[in-house]
Amino acid sequence: MEKFLARQPIFTSGRVVYGYELLFRSGPENFYSSSHPDFAAASSTDSLLLFGIERFTDGRRAFINCTREFLVREYPSLLPRDRIVVEVLETVQIDAEVLAACRRLKEAGFLIALDDFVDTPGVRPLIPFADFLKVDLSITSPAEQQRLVRAFRPSGLALLAERVETYDDFQRTLDWGYTFFQGYFFSRPQMLTRHDIPAYKLQYLRVLQAANHPHMDIHLVAERIKEESSLSYRLLRYLNSPAFPLLTEVRSIPHALSLLGERGIRRWVSLVAVACMGEGKPVELVMLPLIRARFLELLAVPARMESSSNDLFLLGLLSVLDAILDMKMPEILCEIAIGEEIRRALLGEDNGFRRLFEIALLYERGDWEGVHASAARLSIPDAAIPDLFLQAVDWARGVLSGQPAADPAPTL
Repeated sequence: MEKFLARQPIFTSGRVVYGYELLFRSGPENFYSSSHPDFAAASSTDSLLLFGIERFTDGRRAFINCTREFLVREYPSLLPRDRIVVEVLETVQIDAEVLAACRRLKEAGFLIALDDFVDTPGVRPLIPFADFLKVDLSITSPAEQQRLVRAFRPSGLALLAERVETYDDFQRTLDWGYTFFQGYFFSRPQMLTRHDIPAYKLQYLRVLQAANHPHMDIHLVAERIKEESSLSYRLLRYLNSPAFPLLTEVRSIPHALSLLGERGIRRWVSLVAVACMGEGKPVELVMLPLIRARFLELLAVPARMESSSNDLFLLGLLSVLDAILDMKMPEILCEIAIGEEIRRALLGEDNGFRRLFEIALLYERGDWEGVHASAARLSIPDAAIPDLFLQAVDWARGVLSGQPAADPAPTL
């Protein structure tokens, strides 16, 4: 049986990833059915035990959605207490069995979060066992969001803001005393006004432009790389790594690039430039484009778009550049020359690339119904998608650790 998994990062006030909320479905049949939430919750535990929690969370906490049945059957106790947060769903009816289960989990050392918290008499008996209150900004008023901090933070509860969609959402709740944050703001630019790009980031952007020109001039790419010493070092280090079996002595930067070939140059330069431009940003903001790039490249096969796999890889890499550079995407696209289909997809226009990109976006959000519908339009089997996403996560982790996972496509 296939396992469907999405993960949504949860950030600290310093924009460091604290953990991930993990969203599971046991298979395609769950796309349209919400009648078996207990089965889906049990499947999450099974997936974590089968694949290993470390693979999903990189050593950070995993927030696991828990139904009533999941709690009273004590499924969380099968998982390491120092790696998970038991997230009690807002749909759980509070009764003596649920309270007893939460008491046992708390005494055993588990952390507990109350999802979509609304301060009502019915939910208050759970508060003594809670460590986190997750407040959905879309269903509570600003006044209530502020009151909840005053009411519960003095007792040691951590307030977690959900659906943080804008920089104002983040800054406002941070000022009020929220300490954790979850939402799509973190993959969007903080500033939507034009401003100067730092010189070193501008240099990476120039290299990116030269490498992705339709008629790439390898000598111009070499000159751009030589102007940025960190890129020269990274290129030479890469060519001397196990990922690239060097058969000859590298005599110059142009010679080094010739060993990669045109496709390899575009791929390597794009990857390194985007990663370098992301320095100083939350690690998830660097991880996200790597996952998207590899995920889209892998999806190209079942979508019968193999000839465009390199373009799709670049699309994924560039899709978060607005957040990395704090610029509007149209402004960035004026700075670099890329293929028309990539450009249109990044601007949200409908084309084949955009339709495949939408699958990646929907999967990240755990919108299983949307994934199913979008995949069906491209005749992609549902069962093919989960493993491709996990492969993309593994590959991105390997790239950031300096040990790329096996890659059947030409290496970086």
